[in-house]
Amino acid sequence: MNELELTWKVGALNAAYVRTIDNDELESWPNYFTADCLYNITSSANHRANLPAGIFYADSRGMLVDRISALREANIFESHRYRHIVGMPAILGQQRDEVRAETPFVTYRIMRDGRTDPFVTGCYLDRIVFDGPNLKFAERIVVCDSSTFDTLLVIPL
Repeated sequence: MNELELTWKVGALNAAYVRTIDNDELESWPNYFTADCLYNITSSANHRANLPAGIFYADSRGMLVDRISALREANIFESHRYRHIVGMPAILGQQRDEVRAETPFVTYRIMRDGRTDPFVTGCYLDRIVFDGPNLKFAERIVVCDSSTFDTLLVIPL
């Protein structure tokens, strides 16, 4: 697959991914990941220092499913939703069955009363694998530009 086709496929994966989150179809969100995936939301400072701890850390699709279950059933938080704007992915490398990509994003948070504010900016650092004709995230590190996190970070980015 040439780089243009690959860029388009990764861009389409990102568009579908954020659409699932923005449309509150969160039960489908873990399906974008491999069974033994890594998903981590961290700050750019922690990422630069190579510190593995994140604000949100999961090392399997099962943990992602549990996170959504907890969000729906156990967590108490002010009602809100997201709107993502995702940039064009940069393909950082490709091997036979794996792609590495970096994609910038901004996420706006829309509160119950309609107030809309910029919530977080950053980039997705991805290791993506081919699953038949589809792509799945084997690793998604969400690197947030700010080191300050709002306590309302309950919905995946």
